[in-house]
Amino acid sequence: QVQLVESGGGLVQAGGSLRLSCVASGSIFRIKDMGWYRQDPGKQRELVALISSGSTKYTDSVKGRFTISRDSAKNTVYLQMNSLKPEDTAVYYCYANSVFSDPLYWGQGTQVTVSS
Repeated sequence: QVQLVESGGGLVQAGGSLRLSCVASGSIFRIKDMGWYRQDPGKQRELVALISSGSTKYTDSVKGRFTISRDSAKNTVYLQMNSLKPEDTAVYYCYANSVFSDPLYWGQGTQVTVSS
């Protein structure tokens, strides 16, 4: 199995920056892709960004502001979030997609709150 632990969330003013980190442990060989979802209470979980074989994808609302990266040597994926907006407020979840037919692996989530 794979364990994911996120860190880096917090409270920031609009226009500020945060960097989220997600460290993977356990059966690392099972991991194919990694990325970040977010969920605000009362809303559906939204895919924010993913990284796969060096290629990245972002949801439209964060393009140009967020950057996802992966350090394979540290088994870590990062989400650099700049120019944060109040609408970015959510719990951010790291996920990992397996090369096998496993369900998605999830972290416990980290709260990001952007004040106006």
